[in-house]
Amino acid sequence: MKVNKKSWLALGGLAVASIVLAGCAGSGDNTGSSDEGDATSTLTVWVDSERVDALKGAADAYSEKTGVKVDLVGKDTGKIKDDFIQQAPTGKGPDVVMGAHDWLGELSTNGVVAPIELGDTAGDYLPVALQASTYEGTTYMLPYAVENIAILRNADIIPEPATSFDDMIAKGQAAGLTTPFVVQQGVEGDPYHLYPFQTAFGAPVFGTDAEGNYDPADLQIGNEGGFQFASWLGAQGVAGNFNTDVDGDIAKTKFLEGEAAFWLTGPWNVGAATDAGINVAIDPIASPTGAPAQPFAGVKGFFVSAESDNKVAANDFLVNYIGTEDVQLELFKAGNVLPALTAAADTAAADPIIAGFQTVGADAVPMPAIPAMGAVWQYWGIAEAAIINGADPTATWQKLTDDVSAAIK
Repeated sequence: MKVNKKSWLALGGLAVASIVLAGCAGSGDNTGSSDEGDATSTLTVWVDSERVDALKGAADAYSEKTGVKVDLVGKDTGKIKDDFIQQAPTGKGPDVVMGAHDWLGELSTNGVVAPIELGDTAGDYLPVALQASTYEGTTYMLPYAVENIAILRNADIIPEPATSFDDMIAKGQAAGLTTPFVVQQGVEGDPYHLYPFQTAFGAPVFGTDAEGNYDPADLQIGNEGGFQFASWLGAQGVAGNFNTDVDGDIAKTKFLEGEAAFWLTGPWNVGAATDAGINVAIDPIASPTGAPAQPFAGVKGFFVSAESDNKVAANDFLVNYIGTEDVQLELFKAGNVLPALTAAADTAAADPIIAGFQTVGADAVPMPAIPAMGAVWQYWGIAEAAIINGADPTATWQKLTDDVSAAIK
């Protein structure tokens, strides 16, 4: 099945709030006065090159309303973060930059982003999107998309969802499959894709404080549930349900060729499956314990530069233009990723594929953006790969915990 595209509302009908713009001299080489109607005032916005067209309507509407030009600059997604960190302190970077929430720790540490005031609109976003946009109690990002993994099921082979991890394997075996389920790993493991199973054992990476912020001093990966997960992971390695020989390409091939009926992956792979003629259903991640299997959520959005002379205008453009259903649906059209604005997400979820990811995403947790997370990634996948390949689960998980603790300190 193809992802359905809704007809989009005309951008010209956007209801926007006009404000008096303070300090509207453009950043970098842009110059202009602070008058609202001064057409020489410019907001420079760096965006993913593939999403420039989706934002042109909002940029034009903002310029027409306020007299402030919005200069959309398409950038290579692989370079945009580093370029921003390097240029922002010089005053030559953009006023606004598109990026991912897990940049927040690095951007905040480097002092290159300014807080965003969402005001009454804060409650209009999916909870996980708002949580991911907040760092140490301050909102720094206007979210526009939420991405998480889920189970892709070949509904022609397995008509009904699995009720548990064991049921998923049993259903596939009953259908005559030697590989009922696939998930990418590789020689160094892939903890991002295994995290839902780990959380089902009650072992998040970090605990959270009263405000829901990740606490680097509260390392939970080595709690009792973590060791239970490690033991289970070792057993699944023996059973062949996880295999470090299976990378992303092999997992895709097995699902597309009908060798596997269940594939744990993200929306970025749905197109390949539907193009192959597979009747795809999106299911919750089959839990090994009965507790919810909570994947990471990756949230995409827009940051305001700490060095921008146009912070008021930038905040207005993001909150009152990018933060509208029309524009978030335009961004959805460009990437088929669930919108962060609840109204837009509900509209996009008229498509069952999107609805499936939205349902799974309701249990998702933001990928930690704190700097301490770097110490976890350094050791995490290697430890899990070793366990899958037969290393002692308890000793290996203990070493992982000790290594991460030492690295954080």
